[in-house]
Amino acid sequence: MTPLAPSSTLKIGPHAVQPPVVLAPMAGITNAPFRTLCREFSGGKGLFVSEMITTRALVERNEKTMQLIHFDATETPRSIQLYGVDPATVGKAVRMIVDENLADHIDLNFGCPVPKVTRKGGGSALPYKRPLLRAILNEAVTGAGDLPVTMKMRKGIDDDHITYLDAGRIAVEEGVTAIALHGRTAAQHYGGTADWDAIARLKEHVPEIPVLGNGDIWSADDALRMMRETGCDGVVVGRGCLGRPWLFGDLVAAFEGSDAYATPTLKEVAVIMRRHAELLGEWIGDETRGVIDFRKHVAWYLKGFSVGSEMRKKLAITSSLAELDAHLGELDLDQPWPVGADGPRGRTSGNNRVVLPDGWLKDPYDCAGVSAEAELDTSGG
Repeated sequence: MTPLAPSSTLKIGPHAVQPPVVLAPMAGITNAPFRTLCREFSGGKGLFVSEMITTRALVERNEKTMQLIHFDATETPRSIQLYGVDPATVGKAVRMIVDENLADHIDLNFGCPVPKVTRKGGGSALPYKRPLLRAILNEAVTGAGDLPVTMKMRKGIDDDHITYLDAGRIAVEEGVTAIALHGRTAAQHYGGTADWDAIARLKEHVPEIPVLGNGDIWSADDALRMMRETGCDGVVVGRGCLGRPWLFGDLVAAFEGSDAYATPTLKEVAVIMRRHAELLGEWIGDETRGVIDFRKHVAWYLKGFSVGSEMRKKLAITSSLAELDAHLGELDLDQPWPVGADGPRGRTSGNNRVVLPDGWLKDPYDCAGVSAEAELDTSGG
């Protein structure tokens, strides 16, 4: 295999991201412990973004939010994703980040499709209101000063309300450094197949800045294929790394021209699982809470391996590292990496009606329906 180069370095403002690979922010997943695992496998290469942080919660110094913006001393650049619907609040949050040196890069979320966000006009619903999108981007870029501001979005609300090309042009005009596009509409949620052609069209539409592609990257080869087929400048990996933090090692190998991908045995996976749970406990400051938080990852790590339903149930109710060690020790740890275990993981629902504020779709230039209520009290949509 030959490297994808010549242009395999992504520039996010002053930051060179090599290989051009970004960990997608995922609520409840991409906290400091998970980012640590992914960085360890990549050798520190790539860009690893925090969970989504609500701007109002940040400005009000919500205790949970202040923990979420904690970065390990080895993380560089420090990357925070913000979610907000009020330009003034977004501006305050960005200036707070700059003044208190909380991060080196700010990403803005306009892609979240969950009802509790879209029903108030936030996330993937917001780009439909062009003036509001412009005002938020203007406040963010102005307040950020020398810090690069990027944005992540979807194609639109549904097939009848596509927004990504208009949003991309607005982003360029307001000084956004790069754009990531998830090739699905909000209505698709995570179902169906990501539209990589839309990523190619956005790249042609905004040649001035880097475009990153997101959606259906389950392996390093998928990432290379997306870049070749779309011409995008980098990839954003979300569900593909669930239970597979070593994917970032595979991505580094792929972009450097190697196909020496990880195929861990179940014994090796068990070691990673244990370390993940331990890191969570250290981060939270409580072993039991860390192991409980780890439970959501168990099925992703074990996908494809022969593990009985009773053992899976035991692992799903584990509440201490000692219990976790005991249960992992009962597994048939000599199992090799299962063929075909790199398929879809995480949420796969689709074709859902998007919950929107009353009258939201009547006029893309009428922003009167957006209020502070669209800002969640705490972070993570």
